[in-house]
Amino acid sequence: MTDPSSLLIALDLLGTFVFGLSGGTLAVRRGLDIVGVLTLAAAAALAGGMLRDSLLGATPAASLVDERYLLAAFGAGLVAFFFHPLLNRLRKPVMLFDALGLGLFAVTGCRKAMEFGLDPVASILLGVMTAVGGGAARDLLVAEVPRVLREEIYALAALVGAAIPVIGRQVGGPEPVLAVIGVVAAFILRVVSVQRGWSAPRSPWS
Repeated sequence: MTDPSSLLIALDLLGTFVFGLSGGTLAVRRGLDIVGVLTLAAAAALAGGMLRDSLLGATPAASLVDERYLLAAFGAGLVAFFFHPLLNRLRKPVMLFDALGLGLFAVTGCRKAMEFGLDPVASILLGVMTAVGGGAARDLLVAEVPRVLREEIYALAALVGAAIPVIGRQVGGPEPVLAVIGVVAAFILRVVSVQRGWSAPRSPWS
C-alpha cells in the first residue's frame, strides 16, 4: 500500500517540476536569458507551495528545507531553456503544463491542509490557493493578467481537483486513488475549457 506521506511528496515534487516547465517555457517565448528563465521557472514552481506552507505555519517552507524542490524547479527551467523546440511540439505547452501543475497542486495543497487538521472547506480553499499561486506569480513577472483572473476556467478546475480528495476522505475512499482522480479531473476540466472556450460569467458592463 502506498504511504500517504510519500505520495504527497511525490505529487508535490511532480507539480513543482511541471509548473517549473510552464514558467520556463513562457520565459523562453518571451526571449528572457538563462537567469530570467530560471527565475520564472522557480517562481511558477515554488510560489504556490510556499504560500500554502506559510498559511499553515509549516515554516520554513518545504521548498527551503528539502533541496529536491529547488532541484526540480531549476531542473525544469534548464529543460525549458535547452529543449524548448521539443517542448514546443506540444499544442499550447504552457497551458498543458500549467493545467497539470494546477491539478497536482490542488490535490497536494488540500491534502496537506487536512494533515494539519483544517476542516473540509478550508482544506479545499487552501488547495485552490496552492494551485493558482505559482501561475499568478509567473504571469505577474511577465506583466500578464494572471490566468486565475481571466475569462478561462482556472480556479474552478482547481476547486474540483481539491474537492475530490476532501470529499472522498469524508466517505472513506482510498486516498491514493482519490488523489489521482483529483489531478486528472482538474487537468481535463482546464484543458477542455480552453479548447471549447468555456468561461466564467462576466459582468455585462465589463
